Amino acid sequence: MKTLITAGGTREPVDAVRYLGNRSSGRMGVAIAAAAVEAGHEVTLIAGSVSVALPKNVEAVRVETTRQMHDAVLERWPTFDALVMAAAVADFRPKVVSDQKLRRGARMTLELEPTEDILAAAGACKRADQTLVGFSLDDDTPEARGRAREKLVRKNCDLLVYNPIATLDAHEVAATIFRHDGSSVDVPSSDKAAFAQRLIEEVMSYR
Repeated sequence: MKTLITAGGTREPVDAVRYLGNRSSGRMGVAIAAAAVEAGHEVTLIAGSVSVALPKNVEAVRVETTRQMHDAVLERWPTFDALVMAAAVADFRPKVVSDQKLRRGARMTLELEPTEDILAAAGACKRADQTLVGFSLDDDTPEARGRAREKLVRKNCDLLVYNPIATLDAHEVAATIFRHDGSSVDVPSSDKAAFAQRLIEEVMSYR
């Protein structure tokens, strides 16, 4: 399979030196890329801000902003069998970005605007022979699980990984994989490498 994977966080500039970001380490996406390579996939990894080394034997594409990741994904998606959207994409960016450093002590208000919804865009142009995997990082509640199921349908995913916010920068993950047919599987707590192997098996069996 040709598998496209995103990893890490995106950064949205505020001024010449500052940005809005998140605590994503990129470990999950990198682990998925490594598991896909081990399973014999041809892998392209689109990486934002990551704090771990990228795996060998992948084509690595580095990006910074959500718009850059959106463009990189949509450009490549038509030629791939599967897309795993494991990146922690920024949902908002400053509406106005200063090209100079904003001075300390000045009171300011940041007006934000939504960033591109990469998963929805990929789902909108997905073919029947392609597999789309989304992620939902949310509270550990029944309502959050319901939002994950709704997200899978609304964004035309085939699989969606729901995991609690506590796993954002953790070394282990306990998650539920929701499938498009309405079924799901709870994956017990394991390190991210083991979970990544389980997810790649799920992607391959789905096809």
